[in-house]
Amino acid sequence: MEKPLILLEDVRLTLASAAGPVNVLRGVSLAIEPGLTIGLVGPSGSGKSTLMMVMGGLERASAGKVEIAGHDLNALDEDGLARFRRDNVGIVFQSFHLIPTMTALENVAVPLELGGRDDAFAAARAGLEAVGLGARVLHYPSQLSGGEQQRVAIARAFASRPKVLLADEPTGNLDGATGRQVMDLLFQLHRDAGSTFLLITHDPELAKRCDRIISLVDGQIAGGET
Repeated sequence: MEKPLILLEDVRLTLASAAGPVNVLRGVSLAIEPGLTIGLVGPSGSGKSTLMMVMGGLERASAGKVEIAGHDLNALDEDGLARFRRDNVGIVFQSFHLIPTMTALENVAVPLELGGRDDAFAAARAGLEAVGLGARVLHYPSQLSGGEQQRVAIARAFASRPKVLLADEPTGNLDGATGRQVMDLLFQLHRDAGSTFLLITHDPELAKRCDRIISLVDGQIAGGET
């Protein structure tokens, strides 16, 4: 059996609040092999986005094992986590998180430049062409539609050919037709890159496009997978 690219063992996350400790994740164990697509579903507040943040090294687990692409995230300091994300993870959020004062080309090139890529702008241009924005590389976010902005965010996430792609409701701010186009693009780029793709979604039909569906309820994996 192939070694899991994502391995979680009894992962817990407890946050402090005025009303006392809040147990956001309550013992999540999960193994995901390379190249799979995973639909992560569950009600609002069940911990889906938090679990994604833990996998991406953006949030530290309070307890348990988090091993992603061979890296023990608990053993890394903040600089180490930043390098881990740069080299292994692409993230697409519901909000596009583009820098408004930078062109589409610059938005995609920035993380590549920070990673020391000499070909950052050439790779960024190729990434934008791959998402159908070759003619929009010098446009600013305010000059792009919502769907185009999300395509820039997707190009940025895929630019470094990540081993793991994490997407949190990536069509949540888009209309139905544009959302379907964006999802078709995400699945196509996942196949081209061979990355492991974890998708948070409230859409059961979208989840059915994935190889596995995992349901999270109250910070725990609920029932059997499909």
